[in-house]
Amino acid sequence: MSRVGRRAERFVDAADARLPVYEGGPLLRKAFPDHWSFLLGELALYSLLVLILTGVWLTLFFQPETREVVYAGRYVPLRGVRMSAAFDSTLYISFDVRGGLLMRQAHHWAALVFVAAIGVHLLRIFFTGAFRRPRELNWVIGVTLFALSLAEGFAGYSLPDDLLSGTGLRIAQGIMLSLPVVGTYVAFFAFGGQYPGHDIITRLYPLHVLLLPGALIALVAVHLILVVHLKHTQWRGPGHTPRNAVGKPFFPQFTGSSGGLAVIVAGVLVLLAGIAQINPVWNYGPYRPDLVSTASQPDWYVGFLEGALRLVPAWETNFAGHTLMWNVLLPAVVLPALLFAVLYAYPFVEQRLTGEGWAERHLCDRPRERPVRTGLGVAGTVFYGVLLLAGGNDVIAQTFRVSVNVITWVLRTALIVAPVLAFLVTRWLCRALTAAENERLAEGVPTGEIRQSITGGYEADHEPVETFRPGAPRRPLTAARTGTPSRTPRVPERPDR
Repeated sequence: MSRVGRRAERFVDAADARLPVYEGGPLLRKAFPDHWSFLLGELALYSLLVLILTGVWLTLFFQPETREVVYAGRYVPLRGVRMSAAFDSTLYISFDVRGGLLMRQAHHWAALVFVAAIGVHLLRIFFTGAFRRPRELNWVIGVTLFALSLAEGFAGYSLPDDLLSGTGLRIAQGIMLSLPVVGTYVAFFAFGGQYPGHDIITRLYPLHVLLLPGALIALVAVHLILVVHLKHTQWRGPGHTPRNAVGKPFFPQFTGSSGGLAVIVAGVLVLLAGIAQINPVWNYGPYRPDLVSTASQPDWYVGFLEGALRLVPAWETNFAGHTLMWNVLLPAVVLPALLFAVLYAYPFVEQRLTGEGWAERHLCDRPRERPVRTGLGVAGTVFYGVLLLAGGNDVIAQTFRVSVNVITWVLRTALIVAPVLAFLVTRWLCRALTAAENERLAEGVPTGEIRQSITGGYEADHEPVETFRPGAPRRPLTAARTGTPSRTPRVPERPDR
């Protein structure tokens, strides 16, 4: 062994005496499936990294205070205007701190990409069945991460105390008041008195920069540990079995490609921050309780709540001296609670109904092979899309010169009809695609050549299928694989003799 080799060996031995270096060998050889759909979680991870780095930088200049000051910064149209210290510091970051606007916008774009990546990643997990045993806990963690990211985004969106974010806080206060019995106490505590109060910004700030990020980082760490422990799911294919994982080793192939993806994500976010303006708070001005900016729209991830509030009619009930505001309680409290309850419970309910909960599932399903599950997923996505459109019913009405009442009634009808149609159409398409694929596997691929049979008829020549997409079957599927599987009885294991 050369001198350099001996020195390297001594260095590794010294490190192993203090750290589990040799024990990390299996981790370095761990295989990660090489398919683009498995990168969605990494997009969320690297967006979170950009969020943390830019957020730490922004905390050095932001003042989470509601005390009134007179603006005297570089933005001339607002000079002499009274505003909160929070909005004043936001303008200071945007116009007086070198690179401040770039960092603000990179932070905002990273937040949007982070929430979107988590949402799309959850959809990938759902449609491929990667939430089944033994990964139910990781699904629960993922849904919790999504809920926390929504709360984190809303808290950060509200901190600048501009007219748009203040309108969102006013809606949040109305939602708090809709809670039976305790609503007034919750709103009074959150805002530090009668609306608009003086404490909401100072209370949102530690949530946004400390508690929620800490919970997100902790859950991401647990999520990654479980991914390593349980190993990745993978598409079916030659050599892919429930007992192995085929793909790139963690080091150096996966670390190299994943590191490159991290650089690309950071570069794209900074590029967006430099060329695509987002959240120009100086155009909205400071928040005033008696004003609402025209065409106020929240960020897309909470837009469905805005749409739900606009679609529910003005229903109220007076009971025992209390007013129940159903038009706020149902869309803004009950509906989100039901949606997340369904998300949390779905893996357990599906496995219970299909009888698949007794066995571990390490191979991904293709969406077409599970028409019922895929139909439910598409129906839920359409339901969310209708609510998101409803959140901008005034903008749609103004843009297309249509009555806002007409738009509202059309969307109310679509909220009920569209998901049902989406489920039926999706289920039919999945079954049709599976049937066409079975026919192709059974008969082969047409060669384009026509020959005459002995009886005088004509028939096309076929050749065996040789190219397959990831996860595609090599032989026709059975009936049980083309729909929601029937209950499969567990075969008891024979005792050892």
